[in-house]
Amino acid sequence: MRLGRSWGEELYFDATKVEANASFDSTRSRSLLENLENRLKGHLGEIFSEQMSFAQDAHTTGIAAVVGPTAEKRRALAQKNARQHHWIAQAGRQQREVVRWGYRRMADLRVSTTDPDASPMQHKNKGTSRLGYQTHYVVDGGKARVILDVLVTPAEVTENLPMLDLLFRSCFRWHLQPRSVTADAAYGTTENIAAIEKAGIRAYTALGRPRKRTSLFGRDAFTYDAEKDLYTCPKGEILRRQGYDYRERSVRYAARPSACNACALKARCTKSAKGRWIRRSFDEEYLERARAYRDTEPYRKAIRKRAVWVEPLFGEAKDWHGLRRFRLRRLEKVNTEALLKAAGQNVKRLLAFGTSGPKGSAPQVIALRQPAPNPYELRGVRRHRKRHPWRPARVFQQAEEFSEVALSSPR
Repeated sequence: MRLGRSWGEELYFDATKVEANASFDSTRSRSLLENLENRLKGHLGEIFSEQMSFAQDAHTTGIAAVVGPTAEKRRALAQKNARQHHWIAQAGRQQREVVRWGYRRMADLRVSTTDPDASPMQHKNKGTSRLGYQTHYVVDGGKARVILDVLVTPAEVTENLPMLDLLFRSCFRWHLQPRSVTADAAYGTTENIAAIEKAGIRAYTALGRPRKRTSLFGRDAFTYDAEKDLYTCPKGEILRRQGYDYRERSVRYAARPSACNACALKARCTKSAKGRWIRRSFDEEYLERARAYRDTEPYRKAIRKRAVWVEPLFGEAKDWHGLRRFRLRRLEKVNTEALLKAAGQNVKRLLAFGTSGPKGSAPQVIALRQPAPNPYELRGVRRHRKRHPWRPARVFQQAEEFSEVALSSPR
């Protein structure tokens, strides 16, 4: 069923940080608390092991026939699903076993005893760290600005990770076929852009330009030839394909070491004696397509529209609906609280825009309508009021004794 006031042609993504109902002083060592929790689970497992085994034996039934894929395909599908992390099904919970960008998170070392799901976040106006969450909104591009989906994750989870789950869940639930998805540079990762473009949707994401950490030539200084599948350096030397890196999903191109060592621009190109090499992503075609959107007017219009489409909703929720700080604790409960506040925002927009009436003159609808008042029904009353104007009642200042003689005598 299609959502009543949604447009469905454009979707906008953004997130904001919300403080948790817990103090930073309640944090303790995560390894110590996990050890105590494992010991408690083991103790409870020993106590209820007999009851659990009895319940499992009671519910075991034999299956005569198997409907669906074969056992090998089911096993492969189960392994593939086990490797994936479903952010919505996990209520936005972090993947502790995955370490990204080569550094350990602070939340991996310390955890709050009051709200274990909240993670430290840096406050903008205050220098001290606080425990908090991150609320993600998916907003429709129509005039009503309907909030299509909400997800709360710990503050340590970056904005780009749950984007695809929110996008495809919104499209599936509301039967939407958007033509563009707009977000800021935090969402512009290779994985997100490639998945959005493969789905036939334009990824209007502000791609972050690569930081130039050194004074050496960047990859933009090299020219790529798609037909020959090679790069050409500023001096004219060719970099040919050397191999694939399936872990990083990229192709490696390298030049001859002898040519690089004899080049006059080597000091500005590379410091290695093995020559210069660069990487090209497997999804570079989709990244180039997204970069080409920058010079188009629809892209610039979508970026301008995003600044006044999603961020005011966060301001409204924080000022009028208490989204600056959650009242509940744990991910399941704070997700429920955020959903209720977003539902309140949607109700206000539905009331403001009203409900659209029937396009045609359906006789059933006309029969249910109240009859219009007859303008000639009260004409006599109006004439009577004109002939006999209204006069205020007499006000008695002092109490008098009334008798039959007084009432009968005229004044």
